[in-house]
Amino acid sequence: MTERVATTPGLYPLPDWAKETLSDLKGHQKGDLLSGDEGGEIEATYDEVRAEHVDDQLDAGLDRVVEGQGRWDDMIAHPLAVHDNVDTGGIVRYYDNNNFYRDPQVTGELTADGDVATELAAAADVLSRDAPLQATLPGPYSLADLATDDHYGDEAAFLAAVAEFLAGELEAFPDHETLFLLEPSLVEAPPVEGEESIATDAIRTVSEATEADVVVHTYWGAIGEKLYAHLVDETGADALGFDLVAGDRDATVYNVQEYGSTDSVALGLVDGQNTLVEEPETIAERVEWFESQVPVEAFDTTYLTSNTELFYLPENKYKAKLAALAAATEVLE
Repeated sequence: MTERVATTPGLYPLPDWAKETLSDLKGHQKGDLLSGDEGGEIEATYDEVRAEHVDDQLDAGLDRVVEGQGRWDDMIAHPLAVHDNVDTGGIVRYYDNNNFYRDPQVTGELTADGDVATELAAAADVLSRDAPLQATLPGPYSLADLATDDHYGDEAAFLAAVAEFLAGELEAFPDHETLFLLEPSLVEAPPVEGEESIATDAIRTVSEATEADVVVHTYWGAIGEKLYAHLVDETGADALGFDLVAGDRDATVYNVQEYGSTDSVALGLVDGQNTLVEEPETIAERVEWFESQVPVEAFDTTYLTSNTELFYLPENKYKAKLAALAAATEVLE
């Protein structure tokens, strides 16, 4: 019987009170921020944000709890944006959204620095109620895609270095039940035909660095057929994530019908960029529709999640979507 798990990819919106506080503090410490050294007041504010994000998930009844990534100003590029050997370049737009971020330009060796591990350990410390911890990282392919390489000089070598950097980060993580690797670039800017294994080898490097269940979460479209087959066979992931909101659902179903699947699956069922809050019954219907279309008797685990990060939503809408995901698992029982 399939286990249904309500969770999210993380990257939550800042609480309204924190936006004002951090805006005032950062206005006086811009130089420190670019180095990742934020100072005591800013650090204390993020501690409060983290605790609030954890409480939001526990109150909603999610089955996995993420750190929330309130500090990730540069979204999934954050682990590079705060690295000592990375210069934060000009402002760029990632993918096709209306949010702008700094361009991480890698100028030296990418050695693990423990930044994300420290955040996750802090989340584990405030996770007082019984809910397993889930880690979130950018996938190596997407992280390399969003960065500029001014050091390695070779695309394959750079991707491998990014993967080793993330694997090194993972080794310092506290115990976690699940790891979500966010890989929208596999849809938005996929590897050229014949080079799929370069991407999947990088993902395998990261997935093998943890004993947790690994979910490679893709979004904003369906994965190309050939790349999909490589992802199933070569990454070592326990689950692939599919966007059933913004993506081509029929193409996703065809891939599973034609090329099989990982033992588990993550379904992007609520819209991380739309303020309309889905009803739990609607979310449950989307799960049942997908499972009825694919030739799999039962997945080990079906993760019910948002299609994208939830950063773009107002605070009240993000909380409502957490609750809807949790309630949908009850509808499916």
